[in-house]
Amino acid sequence: TALPAIAQSLNRSPLAMQSAIISYTLTVAMLIPVSGWLADRFGTRRVFIIAVSLFTLGSLACALSSSLTELVIFRVIQGIGGAMMMPVARLALLRAYPRSELLPVLNFVTMPGLVGPILGPLLGGVVVSWASWHWIFLMNIRIGV
Repeated sequence: TALPAIAQSLNRSPLAMQSAIISYTLTVAMLIPVSGWLADRFGTRRVFIIAVSLFTLGSLACALSSSLTELVIFRVIQGIGGAMMMPVARLALLRAYPRSELLPVLNFVTMPGLVGPILGPLLGGVVVSWASWHWIFLMNIRIGV
């Protein structure tokens, strides 16, 4: 994983870096339930664009973090976007496709969200060994744009 490299760069212990993980995970867990309501209230497309924008900007800010406090704050911003992205994307697909076509379409969107947490730490470790830890966040920007 990238945590030891981030900890060294920010002059913190690797154990202290858990707050960066917890802040993202807790934010996602708290906000996923309201994402559907936000999409109904403000429009699926608008909420999805805001979600991707927040996640992308949060990723950039995480890469530019110079302290653990900054990283935690920016992980919360990233988590707000992340909490809305997947559920709102699924909701948009449910509304856009007929029932007979939903399974392959939902699989296409859902698989990265399921595989990401499994492969993410491994990929992050590889990226950090070839480049700096900043790139684990900067990779998200290209996808978000």
